[in-house]
Amino acid sequence: MTVTAYRDSSKTPESPPDTDVLERCYVDMLRIRGFEQRAEALFDSGTIKGTAHSCVGQEAIAVGACAVLGPDDYIVSHHRGHGHCIAKGADTERMMAELLGRVTGYGHGLGGSMHIAALERGVLGANGIVGAGIGIGTGAGLSARIRGADQVCVSFFGDGAANEGIFHESLNLAALWKLPVIFLCENNQYGLSLGVEQASAVPQISARAQAYGIPGETIDGNDISAVMASVGAAVERARAGDGPSLIECMTYRWGEHSMRSNLPSYRSAEEEESWRRDRDPILHAERLLSERQVGNAALHEFRNRADSELDAAVERAMEAAEPTIDILPHAVQKPARTDVSAPAASGRTIGYVEAIREGLHQSMERDDSVILLGEDIGRIGGLFQCTAGLYEAFGAERVRDTPISENAMINAAVGAALTGLRPVVEVQFFDFITHMMDAIVNQAAKLRFMLGGETSVPLVVRGPQGGGLRLAAQHSQSLESWFAFIPGLTVIAPSNPFDAKGLLAAAIADDNPVVFIEHKLLYQRSNGEVPEAYYTLPVGKADIKRPGEDVTIVATMAMVDAALSAARTLEREGIEAEVIDPCTLRPLDMDTIIGSVRKTNRCVVVHEAWRSYGCGAEISAQIMEQAFDYLDAPVARIGMEEVPMPYNAKLERALIPNADGIAEAARNVCYRD
Repeated sequence: MTVTAYRDSSKTPESPPDTDVLERCYVDMLRIRGFEQRAEALFDSGTIKGTAHSCVGQEAIAVGACAVLGPDDYIVSHHRGHGHCIAKGADTERMMAELLGRVTGYGHGLGGSMHIAALERGVLGANGIVGAGIGIGTGAGLSARIRGADQVCVSFFGDGAANEGIFHESLNLAALWKLPVIFLCENNQYGLSLGVEQASAVPQISARAQAYGIPGETIDGNDISAVMASVGAAVERARAGDGPSLIECMTYRWGEHSMRSNLPSYRSAEEEESWRRDRDPILHAERLLSERQVGNAALHEFRNRADSELDAAVERAMEAAEPTIDILPHAVQKPARTDVSAPAASGRTIGYVEAIREGLHQSMERDDSVILLGEDIGRIGGLFQCTAGLYEAFGAERVRDTPISENAMINAAVGAALTGLRPVVEVQFFDFITHMMDAIVNQAAKLRFMLGGETSVPLVVRGPQGGGLRLAAQHSQSLESWFAFIPGLTVIAPSNPFDAKGLLAAAIADDNPVVFIEHKLLYQRSNGEVPEAYYTLPVGKADIKRPGEDVTIVATMAMVDAALSAARTLEREGIEAEVIDPCTLRPLDMDTIIGSVRKTNRCVVVHEAWRSYGCGAEISAQIMEQAFDYLDAPVARIGMEEVPMPYNAKLERALIPNADGIAEAARNVCYRD
């Protein structure tokens, strides 16, 4: 493929790097290649398990880009990330220990090759999900801007990722907000086996920059001087506040897609040999050094230095212990917030929406790192007015109207959370969270674990779900069980204004990623006493909304009011129902539920979501496991029928569980023979 430039720039910098800088770069390139060669040998011998992705042939890009960055600048990598990590100053012994699955590795053996990071060096992590780092890097740039830090982020990605939606969403967002991000594409000609020209309608990836009004250029990625010049200019532009750049570095990976690939041949032997013979980035650097009178003896000494370091790193890493199972719980999440700071009831009654708004406002007042991201949350205050007035109170920097780009929005929140902010992301309707699933499930929920429990991802994703407003199948779903299933996430589902304000404040202050689910009907119908002062409620603690002796009713969100109504009906019939609101679905307070069931000997579990595979099934199963001998009847489960939500009002009302159905289920378990 011909190397061309979209933005006119010289491939030979006007001020080439000093000889000592070039020497350091040369040594780093040797370290990267030597590391990869040793990793491949260990993989072939069965010592390294799983897989790894070698960047041999691409060393000049990582080294040239990182050479023009400062120690406080960030990089985000991808599955082929060893070189980036080494170039940014990571310790090769800790890197090799991670590949070997040892406790002394950067992720204590929990992340492995594809998820390697060095947070103290500004390496925010490699990533096994193609393109994810593009959005995370955008978030790191957003964080730097909001904090007023003179930092930039280089987001490395491969040519394959340029066809992911996150690429386009992130470039648009970064250009729109003029974020200090350099999007650096390592175009090594192939995704896995499909060539760029077969995968991209416009094979020159840098040309796409024009669509977003930012500089874009294609350079020789195997020329260390060209990489330093191009990235250096982009870094200066970013630090000056002029926004992002897109750089496409043409290069070639010498090996297969991964060490495990073992694929049929898809590249010609002539093509592979040509790149190795004529375009080796290390040989190119040697020629540059020779032109500066750096002799063979010096080059030999550089090679010996790199080899000695790497041999010692491998030896020490091999001697390190493997992690034990007791490392796992701490690595998943930090302990949940269990403190309570709620003042006495003040007699002030407000609605659910106002409680959410007040929780956001007071959290932002207390902590400058709290920011809000979402569609239409600024000037108009959100579709349901949950953020009304916050734009005027805190400004456009902290209350950010985003484009309709859910994927970029949530990935940026992950990057911002990794770099010092506490983002709160509003999902306009919770059904739209399907666009955010990778960032929530594969990034936010797993990054702490893959990095060995060494970091926090303090973000909140909040928004409305549920039926009752005749918005049909794509705006009325109850999806809480998706997220309650995922280790690493906290899932909160408040049923009234008092809980909503206190739990939202606790969620924002928490160091774990939180999915905070509100209900559209509660926006309209729920009012209650709420203290005016800031307070938090414990995460992972259920609340007994009504005591009783005869039957336990466990209800969530809008079903809590229905359960209380059913309990009042049952009371007139001589049945005293105890109503429990879990409040938090993960972690789930089964102690309170089990304690109640052991007292009442009967239980009904009700939620609005589909009955099968829902949170009610989990609660029922745990009751069976922990309190089977106390049950006088099977646990009854109530949920929606197994159909999408209809638009017709009568059909919608017929499908959503109600107080009459809950009361009837309670009678059945109480009068069962």
